[in-house]
Amino acid sequence: MNAAEQADGARPPIRVVIADDEPMVRAGVRAVLATDPGIEIVAETGDGREAVELVRRHRPDVAVLDIRMPGTDGIAAAAEIRRGAVTTRAGAATGIVMLTTFGEDDYILRALGGGANGFLIKSGEPEELIAGVRSVADGAAYLSPRVAARVVAHLAATGAGGPADRRAAAQRRVAGLTARERDVLALVAAGLSNGQIARRIGVVEGTVKAHVSNVLARLGVANRAAAAVLAHEAGLTAGPPA
Repeated sequence: MNAAEQADGARPPIRVVIADDEPMVRAGVRAVLATDPGIEIVAETGDGREAVELVRRHRPDVAVLDIRMPGTDGIAAAAEIRRGAVTTRAGAATGIVMLTTFGEDDYILRALGGGANGFLIKSGEPEELIAGVRSVADGAAYLSPRVAARVVAHLAATGAGGPADRRAAAQRRVAGLTARERDVLALVAAGLSNGQIARRIGVVEGTVKAHVSNVLARLGVANRAAAAVLAHEAGLTAGPPA
C-alpha cells in the first residue's frame, strides 16, 4: 500500500495471477479483469506448474486457474499452492478461483476437496468473473449459480438415492445447525465474506468467523465452497451481496 492509499484509507488493488492454456481464454480473462481499476494482473501463464511458481513468487490475493490444463492441471496446482501455505502480502491465504466448462463436474468435485474457493463457468457473464475474484479476495466462497446447479444435479445423478433423497439428507445435516448457523450458511452460499455477513446480521466479524468454523465442523466439510454446495443441495439460499 502506498502513502496515498494509507492516507485516504483506499484499498490496495486485488493482485491476481491467471493460468489457462488457451491463449484466447487467458486474454479474455485478462481483458475482463482489467476493466476493474481495483484489480491488478501481476502475472499469467498457460502452464499449471509455472502457475504454482508465479503464485509463490508474487503472493497474489487470488489465483485464477483453468481446471484442466496439460501436465499440471488446475486441481493439482491448487493443491500444491495449499500445501505450500502461500500467503498474500497481507498474510492471508491466496484465494483460488477455478475456471470450468460444462461437462467437467467430476473435476469440480475434485477441486472442492482440493481447497478451491470459487468456481466460474468460462462462458459466464464478465461481471460474474469480477464478482468472483472480489468475493474470493475478501475470503468468501463463490459458486457461479450455474456451477452450483450442475454440481447439485451431478451429485443427485451419481450419489446414493435420488434427488429427493439427497435433498432430504442435506436438509437433515443442515437441521443440526442452530438457527443462526443456518443463517450464516445461507449467506456463505450466497458468496458473502465474513465482513459482509457481519454487516448483514448485525454482529462483529469475529463472531461470524466463529460461526463459520462451527458450521464447517458440524457439517463435516473442509471449506466454504463445499459448505456452499451442501447449502444449495439442501435448498438453503439467501440474497446476494448488497
